[in-house]
Amino acid sequence: MFVSLWEFFYGHLFRFWMKWVLRQMTGKCELQRIFDTYRGAQRTYRIENSLTYSKNKVLQNATRAAESELDRYVVDIMKEKNICPEKDTSFQICMRTCLLQITGYKQLYQDVENVRKKPYDSANAQHEKLLLKLWSLLMPTKKLKSRISKQWADIGFQGDDPKTDFRGMGMLGLINLVYFSENYTSEAHQILSRSNHPKLGWNQSYRDGLQLAEERGSEASPLQLCPWDSHHGALSPVLLLPCL
Repeated sequence: MFVSLWEFFYGHLFRFWMKWVLRQMTGKCELQRIFDTYRGAQRTYRIENSLTYSKNKVLQNATRAAESELDRYVVDIMKEKNICPEKDTSFQICMRTCLLQITGYKQLYQDVENVRKKPYDSANAQHEKLLLKLWSLLMPTKKLKSRISKQWADIGFQGDDPKTDFRGMGMLGLINLVYFSENYTSEAHQILSRSNHPKLGWNQSYRDGLQLAEERGSEASPLQLCPWDSHHGALSPVLLLPCL
């Protein structure tokens, strides 16, 4: 309740007057002050927040602009904020760079989300090839007897046919596992060996130790590796999991 009230008063009253006072004192708008104070990712993050929470529709829409529209939006922002390009020569370049990063990130998120939504298709030769590649990377000395086999349980799959395990994460889950196994082969083998160890390994109740999870909160990252243990809160490293 208190948090909601603070967010309301801050967003509708306090933030407006604070920005007005700072502009009178410095002669610069919030965007200019961010450029003067921050660098790198912090700068882009704060610029995005400033544009997103602005009451000005031009500024709000700038975060959703296509790359081909960025120059026009930069000019519109400068007009709305009464920024003279002759007085602030770096603003135009800095703002375009930030907008390019913001829109680029959102496009990347959408591309990754599209891969996640793509289900595994056993009729797709490329999907099947990728799945068999995962087996060969993790079990290079052990031949897979058939495509549908109980052997898949050796690397953590639940059933005889791995395609049923790629639910929430779709093809993104498989692509991530193949990438990890191909580029961090030694670590992948260590994790697999440990998880299958009769004494040091983890039983069925711990198989969600390394979870590829989708975060749907507006403040969360689109996809995140979530190490957790449902019983003790510690990491139980299992390479392949039912939650995929």
